[in-house]
This record gives sequence, structure tokens and C-alpha cells, in this order.
Amino acid sequence: MVRSLIIDDEKHCCDNLQWQLKQYCPEIKVMGSCNSGEKAIDQINQLHPELIFLDVEMPGMTGFEMLERLAEIDFDIIFTTGFDQYAIRAIKFGALDYLVKPIDKDELREAVTKFTGRSQGDSLKQLTALLTHIRKSNDLSFQKIALPTLHGYELVPLNNIMLCVSNSNYTDIRLNNGQHLVISRTLKDIEELLNMPPFFRVHNSYIVNLQYAIRYVKGEGGQLILNNDVNVPVSRNKKDELLKLITHLSA
Repeated sequence: MVRSLIIDDEKHCCDNLQWQLKQYCPEIKVMGSCNSGEKAIDQINQLHPELIFLDVEMPGMTGFEMLERLAEIDFDIIFTTGFDQYAIRAIKFGALDYLVKPIDKDELREAVTKFTGRSQGDSLKQLTALLTHIRKSNDLSFQKIALPTLHGYELVPLNNIMLCVSNSNYTDIRLNNGQHLVISRTLKDIEELLNMPPFFRVHNSYIVNLQYAIRYVKGEGGQLILNNDVNVPVSRNKKDELLKLITHLSA
């Protein structure tokens, strides 16, 4: 039996996962569940689990922050997430397993099977790479984002994204190499993912990577000219904020 611990701030998620493990993964023994990173640290030190199911986004302390607080990591991890794109991107970078909520029983069974077939040393190397990547995450050159396409996920470096254009319930992602990716997310969803400089929503239909802007043309709202000669309209209510950002980036 594999000693395990479930860490998730939502009780119903803990209860549901525990039930699924009992039904479909009888080799996993759930020793307990925690609803915060602080409690999880205490439980890990007391119970010494071999495997933890760790929610990525928790109030107060994220799953990643909890891991960095531990003196030693001598267990394997299967991350769980409510489809947080940055989390999925980081986890894929570290080649670690993750489950998207609501958790599918077949994907759970597959993740547990992979866990039982790998060595602890390999998992620790992957986790070290993941945490190193997160520490460097303020540098866009180290960041990738997992974009959902019709055929799966496309892992794209953030600094390769030039422009995002709304297309009803889809978004057209335009890259610096001329490639287009049509993904099944609204522009509002993408705005939440790219909520950091140098990305800025200049219009209801456009998010721009300001690193690729070469000229601003005055007008009621104005226009941004990107270095691929694409003209992007600027909403009147976004104009002042955009000009402040442009000034800051060029300072």
C-alpha cells in the first residue's frame, strides 16, 4: 500500500478524490487530507507520505510555495488543478503528472500507474527543474504557456506571442514567426492568463505584446503599429493607460 496525502482547499475535491482512489486505485492508502499549505506541511512532517495529491492554487500559500517551505521532499507528487494555464505550463516543463478537475477516473488510474513505474530519483530531478523554472518565471524567456487546440495542447514561449485577436468564443494567437494558433478560449480568458507586462488589452478584440510595438499613431484612441506592419486599434478608454505603459517600457 502506498501512503498518500490529499492537499486541496476545497473539501468536496478532497472527498471526491479520496472516493475515487478507494474505488479505482486500491493500492493507494489515503492517510489524510489538508485544506491549506500550512496544515499540509505539518501533516507531511508527521505522516511521511510516499505520494501527495497537491492542489496548485490555494489561498494564502500555493502548492509551489508549500513545496519550497519544506526542508526535504522525499515523496512523489501528482498535481491537481482547476485548469490554471500557468500551472499546467510549469508542470509540463517539469515533466510531472497533473490532473485537471473534475478528475477523470481513467486519467487518475493512468497517473497512479505512472507513479508506481518510476523511480524516486527521477521524480526529484524533475521537481528540482520545476521549482527552478518557477523561480525564474519573472523572465519571459523561461516561460511557456499551454494553449488548448483542437488536437491537444501547444506549448508556446510567452515572448513568442505577438498578438491575440478575438474570434467569438475562440482566440487567434499570432506568433512572431507568422504562425497562427486558433484556441478554444475567449479573449477574456487569455487576458486573465497574460495579466502582466508587456501584454496589454488595447481593445475589446485585441491583446498586444508591447515588445513588438514600433509606433503609436495618435487619434481618438489611436493605433499601434507592430513590427509585422499590423495596425491594431486602441480603444479610447485604454489610451491613457497604454501611453503610460509605453513610456515605462521605454524608460
